[in-house]
Amino acid sequence: MDIDPSDQDKSTFDDAAAGQDRPELREILEEIVDSGIAGITLRVHDERGEWAGSAGVSRLGEAAKPPVDGHVRIGSNTKTFTATLVLQLVAEGRIGLDTPVADRLPEFGLDRRITVRMLLQHTSGIFNFTGEYYEDGTMVPGIPATTAGKEWVDNRFRTYPPAELVRLALSKPARFEPGTDWSYSNTNYVLARLLIEQVTGRPVAEEMQRLILGPLGLSGTAAPTTQTGIAEPHAHAYYRYEDAGEERTVDVTRLNPSWISSGGDMISTSRDLHTFISALVGGRLLPAELLAEMCTPRPTPAPGMGYGLGVFVQDIGSGGTVITHNGGAAGHAALMYSTPDGGRTLTATLNYVDDAALSLAVAFQQATQRLVGAVFGE
Repeated sequence: MDIDPSDQDKSTFDDAAAGQDRPELREILEEIVDSGIAGITLRVHDERGEWAGSAGVSRLGEAAKPPVDGHVRIGSNTKTFTATLVLQLVAEGRIGLDTPVADRLPEFGLDRRITVRMLLQHTSGIFNFTGEYYEDGTMVPGIPATTAGKEWVDNRFRTYPPAELVRLALSKPARFEPGTDWSYSNTNYVLARLLIEQVTGRPVAEEMQRLILGPLGLSGTAAPTTQTGIAEPHAHAYYRYEDAGEERTVDVTRLNPSWISSGGDMISTSRDLHTFISALVGGRLLPAELLAEMCTPRPTPAPGMGYGLGVFVQDIGSGGTVITHNGGAAGHAALMYSTPDGGRTLTATLNYVDDAALSLAVAFQQATQRLVGAVFGE
């Protein structure tokens, strides 16, 4: 097995429990590791208090557990941060939810029917630059960085300007007429990023710091845009591929996240994700009317799952719902769940060996279901 060299973790954390033990949660974490996930950390806040723990390994071939408050690439959880930032600009009166995006970003020749709301809710119909999957089983590929295998590994340090990603998407046929259907597209959130920068005249990372990270004290969270590193401590991410008939596994913890841009480029910790989602649903980041808009879902193809503005609204039985977004790519992943009142949250980070076949997709989904059932079930 070939492992790319990278910095050793300078520190790790033991499991932390605030005066309680949760054997049922520890058992689920061990089962998740047994399913093939390299490592997982979990943080739960509920009526019993706070509990945090980890299982598995931080780095292949070593025994240390993942650091409970380690940094991780959070993938599409970035969309919730980005949507919140856009809605904060709406609250400031800088832009309207139903403003045509073409009025602010005329250089792309967008369909004038596409509004800011449609970007945030994935109802624009714009092609997904990471590749589009259709109901008949066909797939139209996107940028080379998302062509799985050796090509992804070889391209992982390349910089992709956001406008390049948008133009590639717009060179493909739209999936449907604006506002007539729902389809998840990372392109929507790259456009949202460009919209933020056009409206404010500042980089998205600066606006994220001004309106969200700074006010909430999220010192473990960053919008790296093109920076390849990740702060210590962190668990390591891996990618497996075949090259000339030989299977190789490489450490891909360091990469240039511009290939996904504001569709999923941020870094955070389980503690910061808890602070963020609690503040969001608790009304500390948005006025009540905009928070209500954000959490009003449009149906998606998944049973019991709707999409608001940057968040999924998921049925959990007995009339209950959770506000959530998950994300994963290239060997790192994060989970973020909260009851609508913020009284109960689940945040988690995972590190694993990713591959072209998405071999751990089922294990990831089952792990998520187990955790959600344990924390939010009756």
